[in-house]
Amino acid sequence: MNVFEELKWRGMIYDSTPGVEEVLASQKVAGYIGFDPTAPSLQIGNLFAVMALVHLQRYGHTPIVVVGGGTALIGDPSGKDKERPLLAKEEIEAHKQRFREQFKRFLDFETKSNPAIMVDNAEWLVPLNLIDFLRDIGKHFTVNYMLTKESVRRRLEQEEGISYSEFSYMLLQAYDFLVLYDRYGCVLQMGGSDQWGNITAGIELIRRLRGGKAYGLVLPLITTASGVKFGKTEAGTIWLDPALTSPYKFYQFWFNTDDRDVIRYLKFFTLLPREKIEELEQEVASSPEKREAQRTLAREVTRMVHGETALSRAERASRILFGEEIKDVTAQEIEEIFGDVPSTEVGEGELTGEGILVTELLVKCGLASSRSDGRRLIQGGGIYLNNVRVTDIEQRVNIEQAIEGKFLVLRKGRKDYHLVRIVR
Repeated sequence: MNVFEELKWRGMIYDSTPGVEEVLASQKVAGYIGFDPTAPSLQIGNLFAVMALVHLQRYGHTPIVVVGGGTALIGDPSGKDKERPLLAKEEIEAHKQRFREQFKRFLDFETKSNPAIMVDNAEWLVPLNLIDFLRDIGKHFTVNYMLTKESVRRRLEQEEGISYSEFSYMLLQAYDFLVLYDRYGCVLQMGGSDQWGNITAGIELIRRLRGGKAYGLVLPLITTASGVKFGKTEAGTIWLDPALTSPYKFYQFWFNTDDRDVIRYLKFFTLLPREKIEELEQEVASSPEKREAQRTLAREVTRMVHGETALSRAERASRILFGEEIKDVTAQEIEEIFGDVPSTEVGEGELTGEGILVTELLVKCGLASSRSDGRRLIQGGGIYLNNVRVTDIEQRVNIEQAIEGKFLVLRKGRKDYHLVRIVR
């Protein structure tokens, strides 16, 4: 397969301009996607676009990452119902540095054959002279033409309308394409389907000013099988930065993928070959309870984004949630694993010396109605302390058993967890 066929098989092509398939099959091209640093990290929605660049490079083409330090100062209206707040220049600069480091995890900037290129459009947009820009670029676009674009038309239907700065965003993105065409011979722009209007504007500008042929390819906007926008959870955005979304929570997000979505996501977010994905598809159909496809998805994406060590820790944390004995883990990891379960604060003084009876602790935490109820639960084999079954009705627990002196984990039955937070 060539890269177009690969992307098509993976379901990553929503639409493209005429000639894209032929040019990608017949010659080496440079293609770009822009990422505006309007957040402190890339998130999993961005990862879909990054994977398109990864495939481009795998097939011998040159991927270009445009970090939108200039366009982030304006704000892209595409896909937005209202204008986003403008960020301070210092904030955008900090975001850019994080973005640059994250892209290095996915693209090869060192290979001699087709190294990836990363540029910041602030380099050419910020020094622009307004009069020159309007005279040289703006005159090639009629307001009628710009009003037909979905990103503009959709905002005009909203009560707030669209500001002049956002209305001009299309011209800036078109100018980006022109600059990349001149500097790197870039003839392909990719992006989400909401970017179609901006991409075709750039193609038109290259045709008018250079008489050149350029192309566009857009990716589908992902929604889950239940109709929810991909990457948005009740807990918030899933980030690629481990400081914002821990590798454990990142792993769990993918592991919890709906059976109806998991094969699509394996195609979108991994480099697994067709044979392996088709094998996993059969596994979903025949043995969905094993969740082998979800486990493979979680492993592949977590390894790619966070590395082998972080994957191992995330998998260990996942096994703890399903009953593996709790040892050699940090208090921070316990907080991440059990942060959403019910919890009770217990004073450190109650756990010093001989400590407290497990039956008494069960009552404090609401896992038993009385100490005698607690004894019955223990005798029935249904109580666990740090995932180790309690067998002695007179067992006590003290501060020595607490994880870093901060947490104890109680469990009743298979899944009824309770976190004991030790306070001074």
